[in-house]
Amino acid sequence: MKIIVLAGGLTTERDVSLKSGKGIHQALISKGHKVILLDPFMGYEKNIDDVDSLFDSCADLTPKGDITEKIPDLDRIRSFRRDKSDCYFGENVIPLCQKADICFLGLHGGEGENGQIQAAFDMLGIKYTGTDYLSAALAMAKHLTKNIFQTNGVACADGTLFTAGESYDDYDSFPCVVKPCSAGSAVGVHIVNSKEEFSEAMKDAFSYEDYVLVEEYIKGREFSVGVIDGKAVPVIEIIPKEGWFDYKNKYQDGVTNEVCPAKIDKETTERMQREAENVMKALSLKVYSRIDFLMDDDKNLYCLEANTLPGMTPSSLLPKEASVMGMDYPTLCETIVKLSLKKYGL
Repeated sequence: MKIIVLAGGLTTERDVSLKSGKGIHQALISKGHKVILLDPFMGYEKNIDDVDSLFDSCADLTPKGDITEKIPDLDRIRSFRRDKSDCYFGENVIPLCQKADICFLGLHGGEGENGQIQAAFDMLGIKYTGTDYLSAALAMAKHLTKNIFQTNGVACADGTLFTAGESYDDYDSFPCVVKPCSAGSAVGVHIVNSKEEFSEAMKDAFSYEDYVLVEEYIKGREFSVGVIDGKAVPVIEIIPKEGWFDYKNKYQDGVTNEVCPAKIDKETTERMQREAENVMKALSLKVYSRIDFLMDDDKNLYCLEANTLPGMTPSSLLPKEASVMGMDYPTLCETIVKLSLKKYGL
């Protein structure tokens, strides 16, 4: 099968995506597929008359690098592109994707996860992995997700939506959590304990986008549950050695303990798994996702969010959960491809 793995893009989660993409690329090659790794924003600036040679060589067309503690400088990334166009897609991205049997979306955040690329690909007849554009958009916009959760009986933290330019001087319920509505990987997220901290946190969150959600702070243990083809996989608990599960603790080696299966009783495990499946249905998500939860001292569950394109490095949460049930990383990647093709009747 000819597959293009898309990774990178122009989001604050670019570095995370590139690492996911490189893992997916190698995993699918190991399964015998012809795979190109491509950055949809940077594109491929050489001649593509011989596309087959790119597939035959399983070309990696993305830059080298790893995840650092620092969020990527997007203006600097923009400056590297030769055509300087306002178009999201770089040179030759669409022609290359149209030559593939399917595109594996290894993207995180922004256009890759908010439904825009999915909608564009639908219009262009390009097949892709994961959910469709509408459910991706709903899951990415945290304020809309919260409304859907409340309608479908999914417990979540109470929250207030603020838009850019709107006064937030009167807010005085602390501690609270400040988060941009459509960012991921805890970018721009702050746990706030005072008025002074709140003001600084809001300024930072608004630097990423024009909608910011302020939620009540719930103290508890953090868990994640993957859902593949409608069925939940083993629960994983996330235990940062210091602080909470922020950008640094998510992606720097050795700073977080991840326990799978989570050390919780059977009843709680099954309740969390069923709730993850319910979230998948409520948002009309397809193929796979990863649902994040908090559990307080009374074992009340609160859904944090649904990740439609969860991290897919070999050491990411979903691959770790899948491995516990006997599915190795290459098999997980190939399973996502096969399940995604079913969307198209293949």
